Amino acid sequence: MPVYNAEKYVAEAIDSVLAQSHTNWELLIINDGSTDRSAEIIRGYQDPRIHYFSQDNQGVSAARNVGLAHMKGDYFCFLDGDDCFPPDSLANRLMIFRNNSQVAFVDGRVSSRDEQMTQEVTQWTPNFEGEPLEDLVSLTGKSFFGITWMIKRETEKNYAFDRTLTHGEDLWFYIQMAKGKEYRFTTSTSYLRRLVDGSAMSNLDGLAKGYTDLEDKLMSLNLPSQLIKAFRSKRKSIMLKSYLRVGRLYSALNYYFKPDRF
Repeated sequence: MPVYNAEKYVAEAIDSVLAQSHTNWELLIINDGSTDRSAEIIRGYQDPRIHYFSQDNQGVSAARNVGLAHMKGDYFCFLDGDDCFPPDSLANRLMIFRNNSQVAFVDGRVSSRDEQMTQEVTQWTPNFEGEPLEDLVSLTGKSFFGITWMIKRETEKNYAFDRTLTHGEDLWFYIQMAKGKEYRFTTSTSYLRRLVDGSAMSNLDGLAKGYTDLEDKLMSLNLPSQLIKAFRSKRKSIMLKSYLRVGRLYSALNYYFKPDRF
């Protein structure tokens, strides 16, 4: 759990883990240089399953990497410091793994809620099974909504987010491990996402650069050209609509018609 200035929400996030029906877990909380009361609130929890780390502000990828470097479990997943898990989040996803030994990733329904977490604004349910590589690269939205997967850990693998990406780092994290692996999902809600100011969609220029940088990364994987073209077409469509939604016509047209680098 990466935490940065989340004093308003972090206790609710931690409490949602403590309330899990599956109780054999460890929670690694990484305070990424918070300047508010986040550290004080986190240190108030004495449960031995909770492990606290602190670092200077280095960004969400660096914080998650600390957790990945110290984890011990057979499965792992992520929770942001302003979001929550419903009570059966861990149990429902683990059940899929235990019933399907070949499965490497399990996702679930995501409920996006208002800041008070009292009202659902939108929902997303996965709609894909199988190897997710092409689906992820094509940006279909069937197997990816954010950092919501539970992953079967490979003990010999060193997991890490790419710190050079400011946006799309979660998608790239999944893409790198997706080839030859099985993705499944539960239709039950596994993640409660809090809608607050400061999301990626509020920084459209950063998001646009993130998509372009991610395309550069994809070129290193020697993927079929039609798959790269599908990604490029979808990223342009996403940014065109996003810019137009906030009335930035020039930015929309400039991004959409900008010559491709490859």
